[in-house]
Amino acid sequence: MNYSHEVENMCVVKKGPNHGPAPIPEEGKWVKAYQISDISGLSHGIGWCAPQQGGCKLTLNVKDGIIEEALIETIGCSGMTHSAAMAGEILPGKTILEALNTDLVCDAINVAMREIFKQLVYGRTQTAFSEGGLPIGAALEDLGKGLRSQVGTIFGTKAKGVRYLEMAEGYILSVGLKDDQPIGYKFVRVGKMLEDIRNGIDPKQAYEQNISTYGRYDEAEKYIDPRNQ
Repeated sequence: MNYSHEVENMCVVKKGPNHGPAPIPEEGKWVKAYQISDISGLSHGIGWCAPQQGGCKLTLNVKDGIIEEALIETIGCSGMTHSAAMAGEILPGKTILEALNTDLVCDAINVAMREIFKQLVYGRTQTAFSEGGLPIGAALEDLGKGLRSQVGTIFGTKAKGVRYLEMAEGYILSVGLKDDQPIGYKFVRVGKMLEDIRNGIDPKQAYEQNISTYGRYDEAEKYIDPRNQ
């Protein structure tokens, strides 16, 4: 260790009480975090790229500083899906400090890692007060039927109004209007439909049995196809 001449000539003033870091809540315990292995928890981080063309939601389940589970969800940029595939291979098994300093291919995923790191090391996690935390695999509970991300896609213009394209329930088939205002919609559960097809059900039957409605769809005065009308 090198010291400047000024410091070399200073006298020693002893340090008083040292109680260490403030404890943070981790999986039902209060922990004084001195090193990365002291960090555990499940949390989420949101990230974006420089042009903000796409976004990422990152979910990590960390045990004793090691990433045991990673869920990477991206939207808005086709290249991000491939970056997510690589990040899904890269992240598990790394410490959260390693992951913070690893190129996760896409800036949005890198930013999400930065944001979730702060959640974890400050004890602001989803499992802060849950004894033992959550088991590995818990991140999948954030997904919908068929393990698909919950997506909302809405388009609107001043001239023609709103168009519902996709909701958490599924892909929108038609929107019901009353007094030219939306009061409900018909949708197909894409994830569940694909599961049924994979299990041998005829595609037409799988499609039809996964159609449902939301809101006061049946009371509508007219119905529009949000993609063509």
